[in-house]
Amino acid sequence: MLTTQRKSLQNPKITMPKAEETVLEIDLKALKHNFLHLKSKLKNNSKFMAVVKAFAYGSDAIEIAKSLQHLGADYFAVAYANEGVELRKAGITLPILVLHPIPSNFKSIIEYNLEPNLYNAKVLNEFIEIATNQNKTDYPVHIKFNTGLNRLGFWKNDVDYITSKLKAKSSVKVVTLFSHLAASEDLNEKEFTTNQINSFKNIADNFINAIGYKPMLHICNTSGILNYPEAHFDMVRGGIGLYGFGNSDKENKFLKPIAALKTMISQIHTIEKGESVGYNRAFISDGFYKTATLPIGHADGIGRQYGNEKGYVLINGKQATIIGNVCMDMIMVNITGIDCKEGDEVVVFNDNATAEALAAKANTISYELITSISQRVKRQFI
Repeated sequence: MLTTQRKSLQNPKITMPKAEETVLEIDLKALKHNFLHLKSKLKNNSKFMAVVKAFAYGSDAIEIAKSLQHLGADYFAVAYANEGVELRKAGITLPILVLHPIPSNFKSIIEYNLEPNLYNAKVLNEFIEIATNQNKTDYPVHIKFNTGLNRLGFWKNDVDYITSKLKAKSSVKVVTLFSHLAASEDLNEKEFTTNQINSFKNIADNFINAIGYKPMLHICNTSGILNYPEAHFDMVRGGIGLYGFGNSDKENKFLKPIAALKTMISQIHTIEKGESVGYNRAFISDGFYKTATLPIGHADGIGRQYGNEKGYVLINGKQATIIGNVCMDMIMVNITGIDCKEGDEVVVFNDNATAEALAAKANTISYELITSISQRVKRQFI
């Protein structure tokens, strides 16, 4: 079972105790700040769909969803049905969109009142059949159109086919039409993004004329919210921004990373010239070094790409590079010149030394790093 611990910080001078094991501290005040900041950007009273897939981007889906439901989110989105089922079992009552439903989970989706994204003819027909067999009327579904990401979604010339299938049965009703922007964070791709938005508007107009009613429309992700206010439509989908990253230095200034990954020093070694550290002798000392072994590894989310002096941690405010290969449960870092001792706290990332900065050292992105944090890592809530 995942162990969680909630701590209240009513006095801003109170700080979390030093980490005595590997923990992920989650700041719910930062989550509130990010939610309200993104909400403040919305036009035309657009609704807010909070994306809590992938364990709420590696934090804790249940606690994050409970907080966002209390704060006034309108919708949730998850990737797969089992993520939505867990939220329902935890008492989440807001509508939940399943972005990538699998036909084998359709009965479970209906059982737990989840709302599927129907993105091709196979899932459309199979879900209508199951909903009809269960005597459902106007069961809420979402239709996704592909406007350039080329991942999931119907094509614009599928509108007549979709609407004919929908009008033939009363078992389902479309509550939203949506698409996904491919490069909304990259202003060099503004023409491409604008074309996506215009294509989606044309598809939506054709769909509404054919079906005879107007579903809600949404296309904006976090960067879409920030960069394309004209495309906020009826609802937006906030993902990475809720967790503190705006996909640009400019926007990051207004957001607060909600998670801090911390661990501690298990053991300190002295390494002489010619000695090696870790598996495959990936690090060979060229002199005298001091190293620290930390209880965190690739099974906790710190992948092998951070080894061999690409990644680093902070010990008493100083950078200590990861040396040798990352192990499953441990990493070794160079603490030569750093005043520290066994048991001292180690910061892997926080709101100052961000996950985004660490990820960049390994030529990846914050999304990959934060969503990789294993559920065996203890969560502590501020």
